Amino acid sequence: MNATAAVGERDRLDLDRLEAWMAGHVPGYAGPLSYAKFSGGQSNPTYRLDTPGGAYVLRRKPFGPILPSAHAVDREYRVIAALHPTGFPVPQPLGLCEDGAVIGAPFYVMALVEGRTLWDGALPGMAAEARRAHYEAMIDTLAALHRIDPAAVGLGDYGRAGNYFERQVARWTKQYRAAETDRIEAVDRLIDWLPRTLPPQTGVSIVHGDYRIDNLIFAPDGAEVRAVLDWELSTLGDPLADFSYLLMNWQTPPDGRAGIAGMTGAQTGIPTMEEAVARYCAATGRDGVPQLDWYFAYNLFRLVGIVQGIKRRMIDGNASSAQAEQTVARLPMLAAAAWHFATRAGA
Repeated sequence: MNATAAVGERDRLDLDRLEAWMAGHVPGYAGPLSYAKFSGGQSNPTYRLDTPGGAYVLRRKPFGPILPSAHAVDREYRVIAALHPTGFPVPQPLGLCEDGAVIGAPFYVMALVEGRTLWDGALPGMAAEARRAHYEAMIDTLAALHRIDPAAVGLGDYGRAGNYFERQVARWTKQYRAAETDRIEAVDRLIDWLPRTLPPQTGVSIVHGDYRIDNLIFAPDGAEVRAVLDWELSTLGDPLADFSYLLMNWQTPPDGRAGIAGMTGAQTGIPTMEEAVARYCAATGRDGVPQLDWYFAYNLFRLVGIVQGIKRRMIDGNASSAQAEQTVARLPMLAAAAWHFATRAGA
């Protein structure tokens, strides 16, 4: 899992109340309890809970004011509770608390999955064949998610089936405007252009919404994906939204995060984008993907909305991550990149 950091004053939990809740809701729980906050993540604060008998993970809504419909930990819990019995790699859900009085915000608890979090998509220090195996596992796991019938796992009403991109563009426009701090011309252009150029929906599946390498836990000693984390943005929608979001890494320069542009091929072992597309299509029965520039513009626009929300929370004093300022500094670059893909798509 991610590294932990000392818990700052504003992130502290009421241990007495939390222990009482755990004792009443988590099977086999026995204290005493200690905790640390995971240092990664910008959205729902996440903690490691340790007891003599084992470890757990707690995710909560941020304390303080938040945007409407954001940070829906109840939805995260619902989707992992539906997926876990199928064998799809998610942590075991152990309990949901919607009572904000226990620790100051709704939260849920899940089992800790031991393994590796890989932050750099370039996978430095890894042999070429190991890199390829990790990327193939990442693609195969996303394809497996998209093959699950939502209704068969009790998620038939987890989101509306149609008009996915129309609803998402409207949602992120609303979220962006609600958090807006400065006018960015490229974003205003995107808000005008995206709803006028919506592509047809290609299918309906469970979509993760933020599927990238650092939201996965890999086996300690191999390429197996042990857990997919951070389901906050999940819903029912077009699987191509998820897959094109993953493919953006092939368009993003390597900078220690997920970007791998210019790094693919036999020498590194990282599959080319064409190989990634072929593997995903073979696993999902799709006969190909459309021209992707609109999808890249859309996904970057979503990121702009997310980062603008982080900026607003930072100004309000309740951003979750110590890296929030660094993330917010990327906002103009993300907006410019989104408009770049929009122009390639004909804007």
